[in-house]
Amino acid sequence: MTRNRIKKMLTSGLIVGIVLSILSYGGLFLAVNIKFFTPFFVEYLSGVFISDKSRDLFFYSHAMLISFALAFFWDRFKPVFHGHFIKRGLEFGLVYTITGLLPILWMTYSQIDVSETMVLSWLGFGMFQSSIAGIIFAKLNP
Repeated sequence: MTRNRIKKMLTSGLIVGIVLSILSYGGLFLAVNIKFFTPFFVEYLSGVFISDKSRDLFFYSHAMLISFALAFFWDRFKPVFHGHFIKRGLEFGLVYTITGLLPILWMTYSQIDVSETMVLSWLGFGMFQSSIAGIIFAKLNP
């Protein structure tokens, strides 16, 4: 891998991480503070989701972790995606959702007591994240 290619991958990954952080935590802030989907958020009061705060850094660093993982994935497979950068980004998000998220969420649903609504919301949020990332990658690192 060339130095320029690594630089593009890291730069686009950092930009995507910042964008996903803003969208993720901004959306969470709005949803909680304007009482949007309140019945849905009540499900997070389950003991399964109560944290002792020792691992909060993992939660807050999620957007950066996924952005660099997706940047690597994009760099390896971008020649497969064709067309306008928005189409390429959306297709990238769909491919990641089907190959990366669907299997792990299937396993999560089968092993942990969470509702279908919650798992579907995670699937939708993951597709949203990976599609936004894909669009940015397609624009910055074609």
